[in-house]
Amino acid sequence: MKNILKKINGDKTIWAVVVLLSILSLLVVYSSISTLAFKHTSGDTIPYLRKHLLIVLFGFFLMFVVHKVRSGYYSRFAIIAIITAVPLLLLTLLTGSSINHANRWLEIPVVNLTFQTSDFAKIALIMYVARTLAVKQDVIKDFKSAFLPIVIPVLVVCGLILPANFSTAAMLFLTSMILMFIGRIKLKYIFSLMGVGVIFFGLFVLFIFLFPHVNNRVATWKARIENFSGGKSEGNYQVEQSKIAIATGGIFGKGPGKSTQRNFLPHPYSDFIYAIIIEEYGLWMGVLVLFLYLVLLYRAVRIATKCQKIFPSLLAIGCSFILVFQAIINMMVAVNLVPVTGQPLPLVSMGGTSIWFASIAIGMVLSASRELEKEKVVKPKVADEDIAVATA
Repeated sequence: MKNILKKINGDKTIWAVVVLLSILSLLVVYSSISTLAFKHTSGDTIPYLRKHLLIVLFGFFLMFVVHKVRSGYYSRFAIIAIITAVPLLLLTLLTGSSINHANRWLEIPVVNLTFQTSDFAKIALIMYVARTLAVKQDVIKDFKSAFLPIVIPVLVVCGLILPANFSTAAMLFLTSMILMFIGRIKLKYIFSLMGVGVIFFGLFVLFIFLFPHVNNRVATWKARIENFSGGKSEGNYQVEQSKIAIATGGIFGKGPGKSTQRNFLPHPYSDFIYAIIIEEYGLWMGVLVLFLYLVLLYRAVRIATKCQKIFPSLLAIGCSFILVFQAIINMMVAVNLVPVTGQPLPLVSMGGTSIWFASIAIGMVLSASRELEKEKVVKPKVADEDIAVATA
C-alpha cells in the first residue's frame, strides 16, 4: 500500500476529493439503478454495479496515467486533439446515436461501445486554447495573430456541439472566454465576443419560439423553457419528482438505499442523481458534495497561481472550471433554478465517457501539481549546492 501511495503524486486534497466522490457514486448509483434493473435484468442490480465499478476503476487508472505525464506533452498533443475533435463532432451530428432527439454519441463498431464526442471535444478545446494563449504571449494583444487563432476553433467546436447539447456548448464557450481573460487577450475583444454571444443567444431563443416544429430537438428546447418559466407541475414532471425527493430527504435523509423517488424520477442515476443523494443522505450531504467541488476548484486555482509556466496554469484552470461549472449546473437543475439540461454530475453520475474524460481532466490538473512538487524538491538541492560551493 505504501509503495502505491509513493507513486501517487500531485495535490493530495484533490485525490481525496475524487476518492470521496467516487465512493458516493458507487453507493448512490447502486441505490438508484433498481428501476433500470427491473426493466432489463429482472431486478438484478449486480451487473450494473459491476459495470459502474469497472468504469470508476478505469477512470482512476486514466487519472493516474495522465498525472504522470509532463504537461508539456499535452501542449504538443493539443493541435492533434482539436483537429480530431472537429470531424468527430461533425460525424456525430450527422450520423450519431440519438437519445431524446439529440445526436450525442458515436458507436465504436468493433467493441460495440458508444462515447460522447463532446466530452473529448471539451478537453481538446481547453488544451488548444491554453496552448495558443501560452504560445502567443508575445503578440497576445494583436487581433489577427492571437485572438482569431483562438476564437475561430472555439466558435467551430461550440457551434458543432450546440445542436445536440446547448448547455455543454454554453459552458465550453464561457470557459474559453475565462481562459482568454486570464491569458491577457484584449478586453475589448472579449467583451465584443460576449456581446456576439448574448445576441446569438437572444436570436437562438427567438428562433426556438418562432419555429418550434423545425425538428424534435427545437421542440424539446421550447418545451423545457416554457415548463421552467411557467412553473406548472404538469409539464415539469422531472423537476417536481426531484423536488419531492429533496423535500422528503430533509436534513439527515431517509437512509442509504431507501429512496422512493428513484422509482418515479427519469434517469435518477445520472441527470437527477443529486436529488437522490439528498433524499437518502440528507441536506448535509448535498452541501458537502457542493463543498467538495468548490474545494476541487480552489485547489486547482492555487496550483495554477503557483505554476511558473503559462500552459499548465491555464490548463489547470480550464479543466477544473468546466467540471465544477457542470456540477453546479446539475445541482441547479435538481432544485429547479435552471431548465433541465441533461448534464451529469461529474465523477458521481453513472456513465462511461463522462467519468473517463472527467478523470483525464483532473489528471491534467494533478500533472501540473506534480510538476510543482518537483520544483520544490529541486530548488532546495540547488540552494544546498550553492552553499557548499560558497563555503569551499
